[in-house]
Amino acid sequence: MELISIVEALLFASQEPLGVPQMCAAVKETAKDILEAAGEPLEEGASRIPEWVAPLAETTEEQVRGIIDDLIARYDAEKHAFTLVERANGWRIAARGEYAEWCRALYPGKKVQRLSQPALETLAIVAYRQPITKAGIEAVRGVSVDAMVQQLIDRGLVKIEGRADLPGRPLLYGTTEAFLDHFGVRSLDDMPNASELRRVKLPSAEEGAPAAEQRHEQQLSLAPVTPSAAESAAEES
Repeated sequence: MELISIVEALLFASQEPLGVPQMCAAVKETAKDILEAAGEPLEEGASRIPEWVAPLAETTEEQVRGIIDDLIARYDAEKHAFTLVERANGWRIAARGEYAEWCRALYPGKKVQRLSQPALETLAIVAYRQPITKAGIEAVRGVSVDAMVQQLIDRGLVKIEGRADLPGRPLLYGTTEAFLDHFGVRSLDDMPNASELRRVKLPSAEEGAPAAEQRHEQQLSLAPVTPSAAESAAEES
């Protein structure tokens, strides 16, 4: 039994994304359990168990990362309808994006809910400048964002991060892991122009300069990406 087959089985069996450390630990611990159950030492040379078991007890995270690359290359070369995608919490098997419509047919009663332009603009400000207060968002957009923020919270894309150390202790908002999954990024650092846009000076709640608001609103834009079929199915189920 090869390590590549074991890693593939772990990814296939898991309902949630798996991190490299998780997969590495699962392989090592299982191999050690097999060796101990056979009453043999962990070193190579055990006589009553297959010779390939002992090396698995020393599996490294670098080996697992290499296996993931090999699996992706194999799926591409063999033109499979699925591949491996990395998300915030790890790796998962997912159908390729071009098969999204076919997979969506499994859920005929579900409709994909797209974000409106005002919701996207509000979400972009939160994503790039989190944690941020509602007043901070309104200073950039120039309009009330109560409804937009609540909509994003209801969609699971934005959450309350705590309270700001300001008069009145206003709520702070940030994005969720569902946000990363929806837009197909592993972390906030993977967003377009993340480091640059985080340094852009935004108008404060007291300034409210219309020209600045329009300029920064255009800069802080976030275009949606087409989710994979597996992600679409997960969102709709």
